[in-house]
Amino acid sequence: MNAGELSTLLVWAAGLTYTIALVAYTTVLARIAEARPRAAKLAAAVTGVTATAPVTAPVAVGAGRTAVLDRPGRTSTSPASSGGAGAPVGVDSGAPEAGRRAAGVARSMTYLGLAFGFVAVVLRGIAAGRWPTANMYEFTLVGSTMAIAVLVLVQRRNQIPFLGVLVTGAAALALFLGVNVFYIRAEGVQPALQSYWLVIHVGVAITSSGIFAVAAATSVVQLMRARREEGSTRLAGRRWGWIDTVPDSRTLEALSFRLNAVGFVLWTFTLIAGSIWAEHAWGRYWGWDPKEVGTFVVWVIYAAYLHARTTRGWAGSRAAYFVLVGFTAVIANFTVINLFVTGRHSYAGI
Repeated sequence: MNAGELSTLLVWAAGLTYTIALVAYTTVLARIAEARPRAAKLAAAVTGVTATAPVTAPVAVGAGRTAVLDRPGRTSTSPASSGGAGAPVGVDSGAPEAGRRAAGVARSMTYLGLAFGFVAVVLRGIAAGRWPTANMYEFTLVGSTMAIAVLVLVQRRNQIPFLGVLVTGAAALALFLGVNVFYIRAEGVQPALQSYWLVIHVGVAITSSGIFAVAAATSVVQLMRARREEGSTRLAGRRWGWIDTVPDSRTLEALSFRLNAVGFVLWTFTLIAGSIWAEHAWGRYWGWDPKEVGTFVVWVIYAAYLHARTTRGWAGSRAAYFVLVGFTAVIANFTVINLFVTGRHSYAGI
């Protein structure tokens, strides 16, 4: 088995691992949805008892137990709380414990998949004898790995299981499409691509795309959280209880904004670097090639989003929808233009 074959095998392993992570993240959401109603009912019951029962001095009746005289001649006993004020007593800990186990599996599988993806990228580069970003398959491989890396960084500060569902699911789908639809054997590239600009221009574009992907997923979570906060009947059921555990919509919007700001800076560099490379390779900085136009359209959308968000007060759902439009343009620039439009970039597959 050569380096190229081993790389492909690891891509399959990464896709499978991300799928397991997806299932684990989904299990976390299910466990949260199951546990929250029980906890709420118990809290309501405890609050009701506390509010209606007469308060008298407790009388010690034994180690770890107290007696409360609530009526003349009657006492009631309860275990002393070890969990602090308001700690629920008698809550079925099975669901939360299962949720914690699932969360651990999700994180472990995400890290493992990221490792598989990184090694697959390295082996692909070794097999091809160049930087592995010269076609759609390699763009998909590196881009999905970058998106997972961004997810890992985000999840270190904000544990949002549904964000993990979206990103790991998208990464798994991208890898399966890559090996089944976009796959090209590892080989050299045409002279026009034999340049250090392949590393700079395309590498930065991939990094930016990965950041945009996580930002778009964050905006989806933001929209759901906002609807829940507004009392939407569609998201009011028991199965949507997990939404209450994610940060509020403003926090999610701020996170999406920061990610998009970083992605926009990198995309701007991508556009500039592409123009410089075009002048070196084709003797002109700009030629209205379909890929150039698509890249510029993406830049305009995100520039408009950042401008509207910072100077025009566009916030909340409007900003989130703007982000989704921008990421849709990124996907269209990668798929529609590469697959259905002929241009200077057609031979590269990117």
